Amino acid sequence: MARQHAVVKQREGHLVRQIRAWGRRHVYSFMSSLGTLYRNRLGTLLTVVVLGIALVLPLGLYVTLKNLSRVEPVSRDLGTISVFLTPEQDQAAARQLRQEWAAWNGIANIRLISPAEAFEEFRQVSGFGAAAQALDINPLPWVLEVSPAALQDDGVPNVAALLERLEQHRGVEFAQYDLKWLQRLQAILVLAQAVVRVLMVLFSLAVVFVVGNTIRLDIENRREEIEVMSLVGATASFVRRPFLYAGLWYSLLGGLLALLILMIAMFYLSRPIEQLVAAYEGSFVLQPLSGSGAAMVLAGSGLLGLIGAGLAVRRHLRTLNIG
Repeated sequence: MARQHAVVKQREGHLVRQIRAWGRRHVYSFMSSLGTLYRNRLGTLLTVVVLGIALVLPLGLYVTLKNLSRVEPVSRDLGTISVFLTPEQDQAAARQLRQEWAAWNGIANIRLISPAEAFEEFRQVSGFGAAAQALDINPLPWVLEVSPAALQDDGVPNVAALLERLEQHRGVEFAQYDLKWLQRLQAILVLAQAVVRVLMVLFSLAVVFVVGNTIRLDIENRREEIEVMSLVGATASFVRRPFLYAGLWYSLLGGLLALLILMIAMFYLSRPIEQLVAAYEGSFVLQPLSGSGAAMVLAGSGLLGLIGAGLAVRRHLRTLNIG
């Protein structure tokens, strides 16, 4: 029993020594790769700058779209039809139309907006409040805001027939379906998101190739050193490991630079954007990338660097009959 316990303890001690040896090898390769990058400071700086610019372009577009999605096109309900009456229609005529249309199928609600209410809303949201106050008369007509009841399968109100019917009604100047503007904005955002995804893929490939080419040059510059290490018994993993960590360092530093550039750009643009929005009597604050988002950027850039370095090491060390 004591002998079995001694054997188990010996195996556990051997496993601990192996783990410690494995850890020391990785720490050595990790730090030696950083030292190599430091000794070649100019080349490292150029590579990191290229990677940072490649990463910040799709990242900046992503943050821009994320902020644009927070912008409300208007401050009221968009799923309505705004029916503008002719100038000759007074309050009594507008109320009569509302009562008549309320009995139609496909209409959920009708809101009556007087010229005074419409003028006040225009004055508040247009940014031309002072100019509007200078008008002697109110040029706005009575407006009926019609909320359709019927919905299509995609959740968009089916208002084509209703819109045409309202426009042809007596006393109506024209009718406007407000949701069209939101649909167009959403379509533009969807297209922009697709463009950002394509750019992310392209620039990710660019990062992989830049890191791979840099590691290839490092291998060529250290060819003699690698051959000597191979002759004295260095394993393939021992030779590969510093180059893999170098690719990781390149990409991580590039990701940090991209985040720094993005932060500076947002700080520089925040003030002009706030002034522009304030001119329209609104408020908007740029939302930076979240902490989890920044961590994902660093993790993703590190992974791309490892992929690029792994491809370069696998190919070019084979030419030296290693690995």
